[in-house]
Parts: sequence; C-alpha cells; structure tokens
Amino acid sequence: MTRTQPEWIAAFKALPGNVSKSDLTRIDMDGNEQSRPGAVLILLSDGEFGPDVLITERAAELRAHAGQPAFPGGAIDATDESPAHAAIREAEEEAGVSRDDLEVLGVLPTLWLPPSNFLVTPVLAWWHTPRYHSEIITEEVARVVRVPLADLVNPANRLRVQTPSGFLSAAFDVADMRIWGFTAGILDRLLALTGWEVEWDKERILPLS
Repeated sequence: MTRTQPEWIAAFKALPGNVSKSDLTRIDMDGNEQSRPGAVLILLSDGEFGPDVLITERAAELRAHAGQPAFPGGAIDATDESPAHAAIREAEEEAGVSRDDLEVLGVLPTLWLPPSNFLVTPVLAWWHTPRYHSEIITEEVARVVRVPLADLVNPANRLRVQTPSGFLSAAFDVADMRIWGFTAGILDRLLALTGWEVEWDKERILPLS
C-alpha cells in the first residue's frame, strides 16, 4: 500500500546521503577497537499538535543514563540485518511500536559516543500509523513521549547545559523532562538542517542538575 507522505517530511528524507558526520557532531573521531556498534530510531509522525518525534525516558533505576530522555535504540546484535533492523527492534521492545507501522527514510552518518564507547547509527523513519501494540512496561523505559517539533523549536524551551567536566550540550525542556547529551545534539542539528530552527538564546547556559 502506497501512503502519501506529508510535505514536511521531505526535508528530513533529504538528509540521508547529503549530510556528513561533521554536520551532526563536533567529535572528529571514529571510535576505537573496543567501540560497539549501535543504532537509534528517530521516529517522526503527525500528531495532535503537528509533526512530532518519539522520545523514551529511561528508568531512574538504571545504572547507566538513569532517567535520561533518549531515542529508542541500543546495541546492534549479531542477528540484526542492519542498523535500521536493530533500531526498529529496539523501538518495538522499548516503545511498543511495530515495524509494519513505519517506513525507513534512511540512515545518517555513524557517530561515536565517547562516554559509552558506542558507534551509533541514527535511523530516520516516518511513523505513518502511530499506535502502540503493547503496554509499555519494561525495566529500561519509564515512559514514552511524542514531542511536537513546535515545542522543540520554541526558544523558551531551548538552552545549553554544562556538565561538571565543562562539556556544553544543547538541551530542551519539554514534556516535563530535560533532553540533553547525544539525543539533544542530534535534535539540535536536525532542526537546523531541515529549516525548523528559529533564533534562540545560545548564551542561556545552566549547570546540569
């Protein structure tokens, strides 16, 4: 069945193959021999308040990245056919979505995350039939949120945070959570590259709490 994609999705669909690693990150390194391959799913859809993106909030009890908002995703297993396969599998497990309800738009350059030593491939997808196929009860995910792009670009919701080590990260205060780190960095660049970004105060810097 052929589904008509919304006009706004075209700007995102044009990114795979047309953006470089430097367009998405300041880290000009490709990891090391111990780096593990991973993938995340950037799942876009039309929602009640316009275009949105799916974000999961990690459980507070986790040892790593506890309570941190993130794209659904994780390590690429030996049984995964591709980064897209891995990202969708993780989204099915973490967010209760189905691969039958989405269409992969393409993959972005693989990026290195030094803190976890993952080489992460972002996978862009359009959620043409937004629905959940299971009650979302996992040990890893506290909740799943569809965040409107309009909320992400609202200057009142934008800031930068500084970690104790001095690292500055883009951040978004939306849906009663603060998105920062890798996820916020990707969102920041995608909004700029697709023309969604509006002017905001980049000097609004708060300590990471």
